[in-house]
Amino acid sequence: MGVQLISTVFEARDPDRLGQFWSELLDVTPVRDNAGTLLPGDRTRAGLRFAPGVGRAPDPNPTHLHLVTDSVDDQQVTVAAALARGAVPADVGQGPDADFVVLADPEGNEFCVLLRNNYLVGTGFFGEIAGTGSRSVGLFWSQALSWPLVWDRDGETVVQSPHGGTKVAWSGTPATRHGPRPQHLEAATDQPLGAEIDRLLALGAAVVDQPRADSAGTESVRLADPDGYPFVLRVG
Repeated sequence: MGVQLISTVFEARDPDRLGQFWSELLDVTPVRDNAGTLLPGDRTRAGLRFAPGVGRAPDPNPTHLHLVTDSVDDQQVTVAAALARGAVPADVGQGPDADFVVLADPEGNEFCVLLRNNYLVGTGFFGEIAGTGSRSVGLFWSQALSWPLVWDRDGETVVQSPHGGTKVAWSGTPATRHGPRPQHLEAATDQPLGAEIDRLLALGAAVVDQPRADSAGTESVRLADPDGYPFVLRVG
């Protein structure tokens, strides 16, 4: 399998509550383990993990999620369901004429409820993970995951599984951060960890911490993408 994207990790003050919010909204059964609450993905839907930590990143929040609906009625139903579960309206400068709705989950992480358009054809309800990052990061993850680059224009890069489903997008200039980084990608490999680290380093990654094993013997390592933003690679 090489490298497989397992989840986007959100550190949370109450990972069980946040995991329950998103599991109900996405209709995915949560799995609780010693790393928090995982909403497992599949071939066409990215996973989400909610881990104990500091909670939402300071502004600007580097990662947010896009949910995709097929009509205005569906959009309103999704918004109502999110609000009933603890979401609140959020203002990111979208203006009154926007055809999308911006909300924040119970820990303040913004997400958008979009209407499907040509760009979002081929995605499911969990349409996109949108992050801040340079073109180099999009190219890196395209090669790391062996996913095609489906968009490369106007400073935005987007990758998507060959099977379709959730897109992962990067745009803008990463903000310099000196404190905690409570959001990151989690990936897994079925190859020897050292060999996969070497491959990712050749693609532009850097080592943040040395590899280690948890109590179950599972090896993992913290690396950084070409913008210096950390991610976790584990064996499994």
